[in-house]
Amino acid sequence: MIVLKFGGTSVLDADRIKHVATILKSYHAKKIKIAAVFSAFGGVTDQLIEASRMAAANDQHAFITLKEIEKRHIDAVKKLLNKNLLDKTLAHVNLSLKELTDMIHGVFLVRELSDRSLDFIASFGERLSAYIISQYLKEQRINVDFTDTRDLIKTDKHFGSAHVDFTKTNVNLKKYFRDLKSTAIVTGFIGSSKEGETTTLGRGGSDYTAAIIGAALDAKEIHIWTDVDGVLTADPRKVKKAFPLLHLTYEEAMEMSHFGAKVIHPPTIQPALAKGIPLRIKNTFNPDYDGTLITQKSKGQEFMIKGISSIDKISLLTMMGSGMIGVAGISARLFGALAKNKISAILITQGSSEHSISFAVVPADAEHAQHAIREEFSLEMKAKLINEIKVEKNLSIIAIIGENMKHVPGISGRLFGALGKNGINVVATAQGSSELNISVVINDQNLSKALNAIHESFFLSGTKTLNIFMVGVGLIGKTLIEQINKQAAYLKQNKALELNFIGVANSKKMFFNENGIARKNISQQLEYAKQTMSMKSFVKEMCALNLPNSVFVDNTANADVASFYNEILESSISVVTPNKVANSGTYAQYLKLKNSAAKRNVKFLYETNVGAGLPVITTLNDLMTSGDKILKIEAVLSGTLSFIFNNYKHPKKFSDIVKEAQEKGYTEPDPRTDLSGLDVMRKLLILARECGIGLESNDITIQKLLPPECMKPKTIPDFYIALQKADTHFEKMRDAAEQKGNMLRFIASLDGTKASISLQEVNQSHPFYNLSGSDNIISFTTERYKERPLVIKGPGAGAEVTAAGVFAEIIGISNYLS
Repeated sequence: MIVLKFGGTSVLDADRIKHVATILKSYHAKKIKIAAVFSAFGGVTDQLIEASRMAAANDQHAFITLKEIEKRHIDAVKKLLNKNLLDKTLAHVNLSLKELTDMIHGVFLVRELSDRSLDFIASFGERLSAYIISQYLKEQRINVDFTDTRDLIKTDKHFGSAHVDFTKTNVNLKKYFRDLKSTAIVTGFIGSSKEGETTTLGRGGSDYTAAIIGAALDAKEIHIWTDVDGVLTADPRKVKKAFPLLHLTYEEAMEMSHFGAKVIHPPTIQPALAKGIPLRIKNTFNPDYDGTLITQKSKGQEFMIKGISSIDKISLLTMMGSGMIGVAGISARLFGALAKNKISAILITQGSSEHSISFAVVPADAEHAQHAIREEFSLEMKAKLINEIKVEKNLSIIAIIGENMKHVPGISGRLFGALGKNGINVVATAQGSSELNISVVINDQNLSKALNAIHESFFLSGTKTLNIFMVGVGLIGKTLIEQINKQAAYLKQNKALELNFIGVANSKKMFFNENGIARKNISQQLEYAKQTMSMKSFVKEMCALNLPNSVFVDNTANADVASFYNEILESSISVVTPNKVANSGTYAQYLKLKNSAAKRNVKFLYETNVGAGLPVITTLNDLMTSGDKILKIEAVLSGTLSFIFNNYKHPKKFSDIVKEAQEKGYTEPDPRTDLSGLDVMRKLLILARECGIGLESNDITIQKLLPPECMKPKTIPDFYIALQKADTHFEKMRDAAEQKGNMLRFIASLDGTKASISLQEVNQSHPFYNLSGSDNIISFTTERYKERPLVIKGPGAGAEVTAAGVFAEIIGISNYLS
């Protein structure tokens, strides 16, 4: 025999009941003998309890709730049954509903609700659902009998969560099913005392009913039919990539059910475990899927752990004090005080110093527990041997579970690494010697983020996901998106990396999609977005989503955007940017950003600040990390100015070359930003700071390139008119250099702590002489590279190379997270 149990979601309404009937028929078609246990229609038990409590409070709304319950059941009968059984079934249902109404009315009149009365009222959900379903199955010509478990399952009088008398119950069940020739349609959740009083087995009691019957009859398997494909690796409401497990042991299932796996109720497993009866968790809405099989021994292990469970909203109490060290009986008194007050500790942890004991309780018990401990240890607290009991609220517990953990080193390291790399602090931790479970307590606002980070680390270690928030979809931003689109398939297939855009913004609009934004038409989506862009709002929404592996990408040159970097880093979100404003502000601000990134264990990457796609900062950091000393840096750091002076040859005019550079996209919208040397100054300042030299912008000497008259015009066209007038000025410098066989180069220099920028002539022996296009070149003279400086040369401007540099750093973050 196989015992089946169908939960409330499986029998929510008439349509779902019809679907369940097809499942029962499939068992019959295979000639499998079954008994089917049914819960109340979805949500009815909660409604019955609510109506009871409202009635006890003399609230007339109790009868409105009763009417809703009545309508649901009458409607179901009318949709399920034809004339043959309709009248008989309606008569039975109406009689039961009248009995229920009378009971609620009695509670309303006396304004008192005993546990015994509540059990009787709550029993109507299962009694009604199982009866209606049995009548429908009869009409479908399935040989069934309605079975009221109050006649079979005998309990004590612990109303609300009665204890089963297995001796009497097993005798009753064996006799009943031995004589039964049909399929039993069984009421879950309920039993009765020896006096015949209705009792309930506690929430999740319908699962328990199935296990009790299965164990009594030595069933081949017990199938729990629910609304998911089995026991999942994590809560799918919080972890979108959770997937069903094929196999669990009883112990693993017990651990997962204790820590929040909703598809199993903990007591369910006990009778099955005692008899070694396999449990199978199946999906009513996907009946062909095998589901999760729960047995005594574990089968082949594919993952380090089996699942991740969590308990939302707990409070952590800590008792500490010098009077606890080496004193026998402290723990016994503490937990004895809790037991005396019927308070259950969910998690317990104690340091080896014996100086403190921490334990978790549900928030409703926190104040009560604190009072109980104060009372028990009042003398020690008066003597200052034990401190005031510390209560921390708004916490959650996450547990990773699996029998295979004990055989694999590094489990804890991976767990804490996943949390640490996402800026999630662990408040407390506990692990049993069996190594079946490692539990951590964290702030509840980080629960979803933590679950996803851990899930990816253990179950999706072959695939990493970065959640990207990007501001700036201009030339660099669009190019970056195009590059990601072209490379996405390769990254997924060969690098197991997915780049998921969650939030994007331009100067006017912004929008977010937690499940991911389609990359192919981001600009168009922004055009139709409803949210007005505000950097403050963007950061607030990004931080509120609190997603794991988050990366903020700033493709702008905007100072307002850069001003939020520290807040972003402090929220444990990595930053990748070509925007030089932040690093070229005050030295104190530069250090603050670096320190925030280090403190929060996230990345602040800005390789493209200096050489677009060239590995300038990386090389510099590698040199210094390996112990080399930087003596001097000389560089052409502006791709724009490099292009201008590489192409400024007789008979071309300087103003024409500048315009050509702008048309090719090498300059800022206002070319004076480049020609002023401000951009080069920022890059040199960043290089100096990366060398550990705390320069400020006014410490750098800049030889002005443009005559004063060119800086005065308010519009770009007027600037070009002024620049044309200055063509003669630039021709004189060019001609003078050419007569000597030299070239003009705008060179930044850092010599010790002295920093300067100027237009210089270089001869043919100089490494900067043969520059072409928009190339940048950086020469590092160091202790190791003293005779022949280390030179980096390549394209220093353009959306393609800058975007490629940003792209490379994003991918680099994924390597850090692996």
